[in-house]
Amino acid sequence: MANKPQTVTKSRAAYTRNHFAALRAYVQRIPASTITRLYFSEDEDGNEATPGWAESFLRRMQAELVELALEHGSSVLADHLKSSAKAHGSARLTAVTLKMVEQAALLAVAKPEATHGVGMWFRPLVARRLNDAGIHTLAELVDFCNRRGGSWWRAVPRVGPGRAQRVVSWLRQNEDAIGARVGGDVSLDDPFSAPEGELVTIDTDSGVLAPLERVRLPSELSGAAGLNRHASFPYIAAHNDLEAVRAYLHRYREQPKTLRAYTKELERFLLWTVTVRRKPLSSLLADDCEAYRDFLKAPSPAFVGPRQSRASGRWRPFAASELSPESQRYAVRALRAAFGWLVDVRYLAGNPWTAVSDPVVVERENLLKIERALPADLWARMRGFVDSQCKSEAAQYWRSARVALLLAADSGLRRDELVGARRENLSPTTYGDGADVVWQLTIVGKRNKERTVPVSPPTIGALTAHWRDRGEDFDSAAAGPLLAPIFIPPGKEAQKKHAERKPLSYHVNTINFMMEWVMKRLIAGMPDLTTDEMKLLAGTSTHSFRHTFGTHAAAEDVPLDVVQRILGHASLQTTSIYVQAERQRMLREAASFYRRPKADTRGEG
Repeated sequence: MANKPQTVTKSRAAYTRNHFAALRAYVQRIPASTITRLYFSEDEDGNEATPGWAESFLRRMQAELVELALEHGSSVLADHLKSSAKAHGSARLTAVTLKMVEQAALLAVAKPEATHGVGMWFRPLVARRLNDAGIHTLAELVDFCNRRGGSWWRAVPRVGPGRAQRVVSWLRQNEDAIGARVGGDVSLDDPFSAPEGELVTIDTDSGVLAPLERVRLPSELSGAAGLNRHASFPYIAAHNDLEAVRAYLHRYREQPKTLRAYTKELERFLLWTVTVRRKPLSSLLADDCEAYRDFLKAPSPAFVGPRQSRASGRWRPFAASELSPESQRYAVRALRAAFGWLVDVRYLAGNPWTAVSDPVVVERENLLKIERALPADLWARMRGFVDSQCKSEAAQYWRSARVALLLAADSGLRRDELVGARRENLSPTTYGDGADVVWQLTIVGKRNKERTVPVSPPTIGALTAHWRDRGEDFDSAAAGPLLAPIFIPPGKEAQKKHAERKPLSYHVNTINFMMEWVMKRLIAGMPDLTTDEMKLLAGTSTHSFRHTFGTHAAAEDVPLDVVQRILGHASLQTTSIYVQAERQRMLREAASFYRRPKADTRGEG
């Protein structure tokens, strides 16, 4: 992350690791604009570096390092530099001579100090994200870590545990120079490995199953001597199958949804391999993989159980006794990709999954479950009922739920996007009149793509009321999650954050519980609901409101490319399904009309 502290003995400037990296790029003739973007962040006044300034700075830095190298370097290096300067007017460096100059000029590297800006020691991307969280100096960074503990990085958008680990490690290496110490409790535990006391030995006789982070394998099933282990030097430091699987998953540590999905598939396969096939993962053959593909059609009862905490002894790898063909295909493809990577890094000699074909899946015309979209009339009646429930002073949870409903149904947000939406990314536009001004919200959605969505005036009104319940003024607030719990959970970490007056975000699963809570009360309390409407509400999820937005927008002739951009679809073909939904609704209504009893008109005219 940054260089170790050194003593400055002769230099008009203090150079950091970023500066040396930039100089290496400069010597290799990388364009100044690229160097500026990669290695130079904005200064304390928020001014961004320009390519011209960066080039001038690097020329001056090179000259100073050459001067130091002439003084401290070898006579051979000094003679070479002098000859180059005589021939070209100044010493010209190659990648090799620059490395020699750097070694001779190490004393020109600055010691980090508490007052140094984070941009002086960390890459601009990391520094920018720290700045956005209100962290500008190294002292502020240490204080931030100590106040928030091991999960401090969760409060800094898009700084995952991997980067956080490197930041903390560098701070600890340089704590004497900085004059501030990172607390011992600021530890980033390996998310793929539980403490020793929580590990469970998985063998062929006990029948015990446990999630990946709690798995311990006996030596004969560990894969340390697997038949498919690569004979050459591996690129990962994995001594057994468990370590290799965790190394693969570690690649996705900053993609939580992908990480959860791949963890599920790999832990299922590993447990099946050890307890059913009685082999190490690294000894499997193609026929073993074929057997697992068949197993996915109907997992054995020992592997199936209701959803439980991963810390529970009742946890099971599968929640259903049958997997859909799509889920079976996803599992096979995920495992084939994981084994392919293990071959690429020379942990395995070959990939047995390449001999296994994908499960047959019928390509459906409509991949989106748009039938879950709510009819316009029902949605309007629901909004009226929810608004009536929000009037009471004690209806804080109703007002929270109303925000989630409107952000999903009026702006088309996904569940994860609801949780990640923040006040600093929401601003009014010039469109609309008076209280009907449309706002815009920037979010990071699926495939880690950023997009901007419109936010309706009723949603802004709901947000204002929700923030008032939180004891904050929405209009004057500068930052914070748009949707946050009013009642703080009793957990230690949650209480600590609350004590620091740092608003918590909802967990993605909590949004689902909130929607279930709302649907139950709508079914019980709304007047004049038909049986079909009750059934529809009983099956309504958070994602149903996203489909509701798409269907209603298509029905109102909003251009499809606009709907596509709001929903963040990669393909316009996906968005066009909402037009088909309106056609299907018309046919359903016609079929209902035809089924109604008609008067007997036989014998007339």
